[in-house]
Amino acid sequence: MALENVKDLQGFSESDLRAELINLEAKYQKMKFEHTVKGLENPLDIRVMRKNIARINTELRQRELTLLSPEELGLRTKLKARRSKSK
Repeated sequence: MALENVKDLQGFSESDLRAELINLEAKYQKMKFEHTVKGLENPLDIRVMRKNIARINTELRQRELTLLSPEELGLRTKLKARRSKSK
């Protein structure tokens, strides 16, 4: 799956995204191993793969946050405020 845009991910169901995430992570591990052993033709493909994995994780997290109740979101905001004060 070539991820051209974040909008592409919004059309997928959660189960499809999770399946694609597992698939991409397996390809990423294989790609890292092959790069270590014999080198890749284009090592920048590793970076693209990592970014695609991050895009899927971000979309899954955004969907998870939309399911939270207003009370849970309020608690989350307080936690974020406390963390930023401690830094």
